[in-house]
Amino acid sequence: MSLKNLSFAAVVIASLLPVSALATNGYFSHGFGVRAQAVAGTAFALPQDALAAASNPAGTAWVNSRVDAGMTYFRPQRESRISGSANPAVNGRYDANRDSAFWIPELGVVQALSEQLAWGVAIYGNGGMNTRYKDNPFAAFGGQGDAGVDMRQAFFTPSIAFRPLPQHSFGVALTFAYQEFAARGIQGFAGFSSNGTAVSNNSHDSATGWGIKLGWLGQLHERVRLGVSWSSRIRMDAFDDYAGLFAGYGDFDVPENYGIGISVLAADSLTVAADWQRIEYSEIASVGNPVNSLFAGQPLGTANGPGFGWQDIDVIKLGLVYQPHAAWTLRAGISHADQPIPRDQTFFNILAPGVIEDHASIGFSWNSGRNGEWSVSYTHAFEETVEGKSSIPVAFGGGEADLTMSQDIFAVSWSKGL
Repeated sequence: MSLKNLSFAAVVIASLLPVSALATNGYFSHGFGVRAQAVAGTAFALPQDALAAASNPAGTAWVNSRVDAGMTYFRPQRESRISGSANPAVNGRYDANRDSAFWIPELGVVQALSEQLAWGVAIYGNGGMNTRYKDNPFAAFGGQGDAGVDMRQAFFTPSIAFRPLPQHSFGVALTFAYQEFAARGIQGFAGFSSNGTAVSNNSHDSATGWGIKLGWLGQLHERVRLGVSWSSRIRMDAFDDYAGLFAGYGDFDVPENYGIGISVLAADSLTVAADWQRIEYSEIASVGNPVNSLFAGQPLGTANGPGFGWQDIDVIKLGLVYQPHAAWTLRAGISHADQPIPRDQTFFNILAPGVIEDHASIGFSWNSGRNGEWSVSYTHAFEETVEGKSSIPVAFGGGEADLTMSQDIFAVSWSKGL
């Protein structure tokens, strides 16, 4: 692939990414690359394609020169339920699926420069959140029209990996992050804003920022690999149009995350891999600060204002890769994440019910020869409900807000060696 064609493809993919939105492990994607999705995102010590740097930049040195282009169809089902409110009109079930289908493209390219050095570029959707309620659950609190949020997050990650010894590689990557956000139907919260800025707006505001990824991948035994990866906090520009909503006058940084993984060649055709990942949502004020402070005199949008109350989470992933024939590879995986949303924080999270904990994935690849290789994956995120406990303040009528979500994720990609 020529540099001109690569640049054109990158522009096309980058222009498409903002139309996507997802929420799996919190609001991070469960996996980057169709092959990684098929093993529930297991990737720190299991690089499988040119999207490897999205998880561990050291993996760029282990996948040979190649191009991978894919598309994911993401279908979340989300709803909320309010009960026990002093205002009977509020009680009921609310369907947030007015928008229910999203397309998420991806592109990865790796080029080996020598036996010791390789570079790559990965373009992908890192995460997001979308809700659009048919009936506004905040109507009794001053909300008007449709209610919901649309947060979209795309990453562009160029990487370089150095392999000083055949058994070890070190990788570094820069990440350019692009975010868009819009909120609807929560005009009633404007009275709690620090500067009178509207907290609800039908238009999208955008923000950009840069971060860094570091990684190592080592062959500790002829059948065992270990991988470690760290991604820095990405300090984003502020969402100026929502400076009265997000803590820090519109700040919405991408949280630091890191992890370790192992892969074992258990048999000549079977690889077993596992990852542990940590995502530090609580370090981002607009995400981690509890909403309770809103009713203790701390207005929305201030330097340490209220947020969504999310907790840090640990994610455990397990994947299997089985190659029964040279042309066919089969994959499966499961993962479990901690619950990011505490039971007393569900009211504000009606807008962002990222409550998924468990995934199961399957997939396969078929090598067609000179025409490249096709990969397919399917992931089901099992339905999860968080029942509110002391979740709706008395100032809003009291009662409880319950959140429910499930997801289906289909993906297909085409790969070819360069």
